[in-house]
Amino acid sequence: MTVRPALPFWLRNILSRYGPLLALAALWQLATSAGWVNTAVLPPLDRIFQALADGFISGPLWRDTAISLQRAGLAFAAAVGLGIPLGLFMGQVPVIERLLDPILQFFRQTSALALYPVFILLLGLGETSKVFVIFWASLFPILLATIGGVKGVDRKLIEMARVYGADRIAIFRHVALPGALPQIFVGLKLSATTALLLLIAAEMIGANSGLGFEVMNAQYNFQIPLMFGAILLLAGLGLVSNLLLDMLQNRLCRWAGPMR
Repeated sequence: MTVRPALPFWLRNILSRYGPLLALAALWQLATSAGWVNTAVLPPLDRIFQALADGFISGPLWRDTAISLQRAGLAFAAAVGLGIPLGLFMGQVPVIERLLDPILQFFRQTSALALYPVFILLLGLGETSKVFVIFWASLFPILLATIGGVKGVDRKLIEMARVYGADRIAIFRHVALPGALPQIFVGLKLSATTALLLLIAAEMIGANSGLGFEVMNAQYNFQIPLMFGAILLLAGLGLVSNLLLDMLQNRLCRWAGPMR
């Protein structure tokens, strides 16, 4: 009796995680190649990837991708730089949190896209208004997740640290911050997704460069494979950002066990 060798671990990991996505891609290619759907509306994947390759080789996709990453990266970095310190402070000081929470909730419920015309009036049609609307939308997931993470730290651990003589700084460094990190990373992932969503909207509304503009421009010129290629490229950027945050979380939160 022969025993078939098991699949390598990395291959089993890929198939278990991305099997449905690969099956969907195969069904897409089969349906378009067999003529089950209108290829003028939904082109085959090989044509989409060919349009992407042509866009990178002879088109503006390198420049548009770099511009979009710069806009989203600046906004996300600013949101992290403000949201995490402010959230840690508000979570540690209940009085400040109670005072500012109504304002935060009010602005959080206001759509960033609804405020975009206001930002354009205040900051102009240039890069500043685009980056600021992405920053504005990305700030609240990080800020609120950080506040919730600090407030959710087990109070018994804090009391135990005080019993053993730890001061406020030591309690913050060794108890409050590590306990809040998993929740902070939830906010970071939501914020990264929000940054990409607002990036696309901002570039579609008032830009002449970037991947969002490339999607709209390809649609106007009926370059459907390129339009789908830019959409898939944006989705890939979102997956990569989520993967990088997962890797960082696994490194910083080893005590909580690996995420994957």
